[in-house]
Amino acid sequence: MNLAELNTIAQAMVTPGKGILAADESSGTIKKRFDAIGAASTADSRRDYRELLFRSLDAMSGRISGVILYDETIRQTARDSTPLVRLIEQTGSIPGIKVDKGTKPLPFCPGEVVTEGLDGLRERFVEYRGLGAKFAKWRAVIDIGPGIPTETCIACNAHALARYAALSQEEGIVPIVEPEVLMDGGHDIELCYEVTEWVLKTVFDELYRQRVTLEGMVLKPNMVVPGQQSPKRASVEEVAEKTVRVLKSCVPGAVPGIAFLSGGQSDVEATAHLDAINKIGGLPWKVTFSYGRALQAAPLTAWKGENTNVPAAQRAFSHRARMNGLATLGEWKKELETA
Repeated sequence: MNLAELNTIAQAMVTPGKGILAADESSGTIKKRFDAIGAASTADSRRDYRELLFRSLDAMSGRISGVILYDETIRQTARDSTPLVRLIEQTGSIPGIKVDKGTKPLPFCPGEVVTEGLDGLRERFVEYRGLGAKFAKWRAVIDIGPGIPTETCIACNAHALARYAALSQEEGIVPIVEPEVLMDGGHDIELCYEVTEWVLKTVFDELYRQRVTLEGMVLKPNMVVPGQQSPKRASVEEVAEKTVRVLKSCVPGAVPGIAFLSGGQSDVEATAHLDAINKIGGLPWKVTFSYGRALQAAPLTAWKGENTNVPAAQRAFSHRARMNGLATLGEWKKELETA
């Protein structure tokens, strides 16, 4: 492990004004999104869609620091036979790879899941590094509901995250550590705060036990928000205040940066919350985005699977990337959305 190299990559991933594009949807997930726009999901159509994103030079060069890829995508080539990884690198962005194998039911814990994929991970890291990956991602999923989450679920997922992160750093790949407390359900913002605090403290305890070097990782947490079905909503300012408070109480300053997931937030909502967090200022880490749906909903809708719509899709992607880039600097304004 070369700590200086890991830290250099981690710092580049959280460059102010830029953020990470999560383009690592599984084949099943992206099919659902293609179904919603009336497009067929094939290896070629998935390639075409992602290629249009990676060739959006305004967005990629100016606002995207890194791209998380799926196993299929990191092996694909563009229509002109250029590897997609090379397209990303040509824009100055960093290629990354999702390495977990998804979630499975956690034994004796009804309604809870654990992320799998540790078996054979060391060998997969060697291969992915050879394919050009400089960073990786592993997502743990924590749900809030009657009687959950349990200590069993949080402990199992935190341990798996830490084991993954250690294996990643061993191969010289920066790990994105993603413990996501889901915003599904009817819980209020206070309960989200409590569970997020519990999860983050457990995760960092496990990272310490697995000897993960904090300077060579990036944290991808949820924001502290009420559940989507909660009758008690929260203002943008309250979300920002509670999110900053829980992170300051749990995340060591040695971590180079925090790249938020968007969860089920709308694209503008995710941007507004990120902006408000950065407007608070005085944070010990760089704070940016690692958005999938909140960056891609607009370009997907504009594209509709048609080559003639590629320019419109690229404009939509560039707009969302610019809005979120401004939010990382605390410089976003709502009126810019319609300017």
